[in-house]
Amino acid sequence: MLRLSPKLVVDDGPGGADRAIDFYREVLGAQLDVRHVMGAAVVFARMLLPGGGELHVKDADGLDPGPPPGGGGHILDIVCADPDTVVARAVGHGAEVLFAVDDQPYGARQGRFRDPFGHQWIVGTPIAMSEDAVQGALDAWAEK
Repeated sequence: MLRLSPKLVVDDGPGGADRAIDFYREVLGAQLDVRHVMGAAVVFARMLLPGGGELHVKDADGLDPGPPPGGGGHILDIVCADPDTVVARAVGHGAEVLFAVDDQPYGARQGRFRDPFGHQWIVGTPIAMSEDAVQGALDAWAEK
């Protein structure tokens, strides 16, 4: 068995992971399942996502730094029925829109935001085009 569960490190001062847990609960509808601490620091929190999957959260420490200013080398991708609502909730809880939600030429309605903790999220509907049609749309877009 192989399962991928992103672990988001939060470098937002004391209580940062707990603020992130609240953000992901309010914005994504995630439910806190497990939370372990060492002193005041959250060292592991597991959040269950609607529709399946997990998201892990922890406070930054000497071994696990948070993302650098402007974001890190990863982007989390969410597929949902209503990306406009998810992004609006994120903005209402302090996220910054990087790309507004819009209809994309490859058949999805999609946008991107950076959460208050530096993590980037793409939020969109499923792509309803064939792989060949997606590539054709991207080729045409690149020519513009």
